[in-house]
Formats: sequence, structure tokens, C-alpha cells
Amino acid sequence: MDDLEEFHQQFLADVQGDADADGIYAAEAFFEKICGLLSEAGEIDGGTRAYHSGKGFGAKNSRTSIQVDGYGGDPRDTGTLSLLICDFSVTSEVRRRASSELKPFFNKLVGFLRASRDADFRDALEETSDGFGLADLISTTWKHIEKIKLILVTNADSRAKVDAFPAGTIDEIPITYNVWDLKRIRKFEEQGQAREDLLIDFEKEFGGPIPILRASGGDAALESYLAVIPGSQLAAIYEKWGSRLLESNVRSFLQARGNVNKGIRKTITEEPHMFLAYNNGIAATADALDIQKTQDGLAMASVENLQIVNGGQTTASIHAVRKTAADQLPEVFVQMKLNIVPRELSEAIVPKISEYANSQNKVNAADFFANHPFHVRMEEFSRRLLAPAGTHGYRETKWFYERARGQYADEKSKLTDAGKKKWDAEFPRAQFFTKTDLAKYENSFQCKPEIVSLGAQKNFGKFAEQIGSRWGESGFVYDETWFRRLVAKAIIFRKIEKAVSAADWYEGGYRANIITYGIAKLVHDVTARERVIDFDRLWKMQELPSDLERSFLVACAEAQSVILSPQAVRNIGEWAKKQACWKILSDRQLEYDDDLGDWLVSQEEANAIKREDRQDRDLDKSVAEQSRVFELGASFWSECHTWGRQMKALSPREAGVLDTCSHIPGKIPTERQCELAMRALEKLVGLGFVHGALEGTEH
Repeated sequence: MDDLEEFHQQFLADVQGDADADGIYAAEAFFEKICGLLSEAGEIDGGTRAYHSGKGFGAKNSRTSIQVDGYGGDPRDTGTLSLLICDFSVTSEVRRRASSELKPFFNKLVGFLRASRDADFRDALEETSDGFGLADLISTTWKHIEKIKLILVTNADSRAKVDAFPAGTIDEIPITYNVWDLKRIRKFEEQGQAREDLLIDFEKEFGGPIPILRASGGDAALESYLAVIPGSQLAAIYEKWGSRLLESNVRSFLQARGNVNKGIRKTITEEPHMFLAYNNGIAATADALDIQKTQDGLAMASVENLQIVNGGQTTASIHAVRKTAADQLPEVFVQMKLNIVPRELSEAIVPKISEYANSQNKVNAADFFANHPFHVRMEEFSRRLLAPAGTHGYRETKWFYERARGQYADEKSKLTDAGKKKWDAEFPRAQFFTKTDLAKYENSFQCKPEIVSLGAQKNFGKFAEQIGSRWGESGFVYDETWFRRLVAKAIIFRKIEKAVSAADWYEGGYRANIITYGIAKLVHDVTARERVIDFDRLWKMQELPSDLERSFLVACAEAQSVILSPQAVRNIGEWAKKQACWKILSDRQLEYDDDLGDWLVSQEEANAIKREDRQDRDLDKSVAEQSRVFELGASFWSECHTWGRQMKALSPREAGVLDTCSHIPGKIPTERQCELAMRALEKLVGLGFVHGALEGTEH
């Protein structure tokens, strides 16, 4: 079995597993999985399922087949209309798709696009249907659309590479074709690499090579270059590749704060000749570049996988004025620092480049990288904390938090067959969750359903802002108790997903919105009673009891009623993103199951449990520190004390504590002294202390 066949089988198993866990069809699970992937890759700005299949009006009023599976983002926000169509099938072997087989899919998308602008077509659709919602969105936002992306996603192996392929225009709006096939999905899933085809050829496509200056010496860890790129070239590149040029954390920043910086735009329109002087420029990374030698020096002819890690506002702003002030762009020049980063080092290095380069606009949300302490801590908890067997379980398990894309599959793939069976028992697939899952759960229970409804990436950006602002002051609150309660929220969320799908009142569609709104509604009403859900009890049970589930479903049923009755806007998906939608639902009076109170506790009780847990952990930590101090022994601490004094690295208090430890067992350090000794040791190790470094010297 080759690697693609193996990935195909695992991918289908994952999709089916998601479908079973959520109580939905495999085709829906495929769409949801793909939208998360495309959003993370920068291909779309969040994804919404809006399936429609039927007939539309073609040339000379002929009836043509049309189909759409969903769309990405709101054209009013991005200027881009992204339409998706799926080609998904469960097969034992990898299907093959020839180039000629792709065109009919795009024809169906184009057919739906044209039909959506026809009032007769829209009037013939049921107003609560997904097809009407999308058609209405296209019609009402047409004047805002600057670019149309038609995206085919398939779990077949396509022989054609189609990525941002120009495909004509409609009303002078450019259209591109994009294909995500199994190979491309695999590349992103396993390597986080979506941009194999992102080759920017300055010489052939964008006006000519760019003069560059080598800025790294022979011993430098990375190749570095400096360049000045014309604004017109940068705008043209962004026109073609869009936010896929932006490193994912910078993309989250732009989504969280808006698309265009007014100050940058003002400089472009009023003082374009001063742009280079006023603007800090952009910092970028790439996999490789093609350098030419010219009479005037070195020039960059092409670059592979260019990623802007700082300067997203600059790039998007220059592109935004391309239509309104195009005559100014020839006078705009942007400085660029470019680092060539090998892929195996990108996860560790790129975030630091982005963080340290970002001085013009401090990016709190964008600093929320996979190696941020919050993520690292959640990962550590997920690998260490055993979840109880629960009411119906037979063994303790763990909830796997995927801090960086591909961790789960990568760690499992390194095991033997026997090891994989043990892995599945320890980390069940149903207990796997990602950063965007975490943000979805937490914001739902924080009564922010309109934020969750913005889509996975935008919701994560908002969540990142919150954690980023709180971490420095109160990061300690994100402790083991917080993690266990998060898992309880995940259990509730996932069970409600299945329960809504099976409910007799569920009309189909907008399930994700209904669930986040329903959960937020019950939490809102419980909070009004000055109570909270007993998450600690649910953690121990590892399941959602039926009487509590019934109360959640009462709230979800009411959420469906509100969501399917939009006000101010006709598009239901867009209505769910409005604060007004949440206001209407939160004001409704509902009657819940009489047993709801059995699963609630006061805030004081919840806080008391958290305090007790923290005290227990502090005691365990204290005992461990005391044991470690005595285990290391007097001679070790004597050496540590001597080195610290020689380096003048110890405070008088630290020196006294280490002196006490160096006389064990003649002197017995207290609990507090053991804590201080370990902190002092940590500091000295950071300064270069190594046990045995003083051997051969006089003490």
C-alpha cells in the first residue's frame, strides 16, 4: 500500500468518525473538515454549508444542471466571493480524476452563480432553504464583489494542478478555478503545507525581477535578503493569491481587527512618494528563491511559498487602494526583509520572526502561536491527565489536544501495530480536539454565539485576543481544573451535536449555529439564577446525563426558531452572526426540565472546588520539591552555591538558602526554603550552570 492509499483510508475513517460523533452524513462531515482546512490555509475566510442542487437558466433559457455545497466568508468583508463544490465518495481505493472530469463541476458552480442573479430563480426557492440564503447573499452583495473563487474539493486524486487558474470574467469580475484534491489535502494535513503551487514568478507574471541585497554572512543560520518592491507589484501579487500570502497568525490578526489600516491608506493616497520613509515595510519567509545576476547586481526572479509574517496590514491596504487610487501605486515602494526558512524549522522559527518583527502594530492575537505557553500548557495537561472511566467506561483515557496541525496522526504513525492499538485505547479518536475546537467550546459557554458563528478562524482570533490579554496577568487560572472543565464542555457540545441532528423538531441546516446559540442560552439563563453547571461532576461522569441534555435541547429548539426568523438581513447564516440575533434569544423566557437544578451549583461552590484543587497541587508540588532537594544532596548544593557566588548571580537570601541545603542533613531546609532553592537552581541553570563544572577547582 502506498502512502496516498494509506492516507486515503485514514482520511475516510476520520471523516466517518466525525460524522458518527456529530450525528451527520459523511458528506457533511467532509465539508466541515475541508472548510476548517481551507480556512487555516487562507483559501477561504471561514466556511458555511449551503447545499443546493437542481436546474438553472443557461444560454437561450435552456435548463442546465447547477450545484453548490457552500461558500466562504462574506464578500462585504473580503471583496471575494468563494463558492465550493464537493466531489466526495467512500471507496476502497483512491479514485482518479482526469482534467476533463473537473470542468463539469465548475460549470455547475458557474450555473448557480448566474442563476443567483436571476430574480425569478430566487423567487422560486424556499426562503428558509440554504440555496435561497446563498443566492440572496450573492445578489445583495454583488456590488462589493471584486473577485470570484470557484473551489472544487475532492477526495480523488486529480491529475491536473489547478490553483488560482484564471477562468474569464462575469461583469468584469475576474474568476479563478481552484482544485483541492487528495494529494493536496494530504500535504496540508501532514505537513501544514498548502502552498506547493504558490510560485511567484516576478519575471513572467509580475513586471520583472526585483533587485535584492544579500544581508546574511557566511555563518548565518538563515539566508537573509533585503529588497524594495514596487507597490503595484505587491498589489498584483495579493490580487492573485490573497490571504494565502499571509502567515496564519497574521491572518488571524487581520480577521480580528479589520482588513485595512486607514493610516496606511491615507499615506498611499495623499503622500505616496513618502510611503517608503513612513512605513516599516514587510517581513517575509520563503522556502526558496531563484536569484539572477544582472549588470546592476542580484535580482529575485521567482520565490517559492512566500509568506508575509509581518506587514499584513501594509499588503492588504496597498491592494485595497488598487482600484480607487491606482495611479498612486507607481510611486509607492515597500521595503522587504526576506528569510529563507527550511520547512523542518518553520514551526519553531517563523512565529519568532513574526513576533519580533512586529513593532509597528503589536499583534496580541497573532502572537498566539502554537508554541504560546497557553497551548503548551493545554498540551501538557492533555498528555498527562487521566479522564475517569465514567459511568459506562472500562478504563481511564486521555483527551488529546492537538497544539500544532498533524500532531495526532504524526505521533500515532511512529508506533508499531501493537502500539497503535494501545494508543487508540489511551487517546480515542472521539477525544481528540484542536485549537479551533477549544475556542468554539469556550466562546459558546461564554455566551458569545454570534462570535462562534463567524467561523472557526475568526472565532479563534477573538478567543486568542482574550487569552493574550489575560495571560500575563492571570495565566495561572488556566490550570488543571480549567482544562477538566473544558473537557466537560466538549462532552456537552459533542453530545448536543448528535442530539440536535436526531431531534424531531430539527428542520435541517444551520446546526452549528443552533448548537452554539442553544448552549449559550442555557448558560445565560443558569447564570441569571446565580448558578453554574457542575462541570466537575460531568468530568467524573465523562458523559452528558439525559435530563441535562433535555434542557439543552429546549434552548436549542428556541435557538432554531430565532435563527430561522432573520431580521434586518434575509440571509440566515449572516443573521446568526449578528449581536441582535443573540439579543432576541437571550431575552426569551423558557421553561426547562425540572431536573436541571440537580446539575447546577453556586459560583461559590465551583470556586471552592478550584481552590481545593489548587491547594492539593501546591502540596504535591511542595512535597516533590522537598524530595528533590534532599535527593540532590549536600555536595550538589555546595557546588551550586559556590558557582552562583562566583558568577555573582545570587541574592543574599538565595545564597543563604543554598548554604543551608549544602549542609544537609546537619541542617534541614524548610518547605519554603526548598521552594526557593529550586527557583534559584532554575535561574542558575539558565545562566549556564552545569553539575560538575567546578570539578578540579578549589571550593
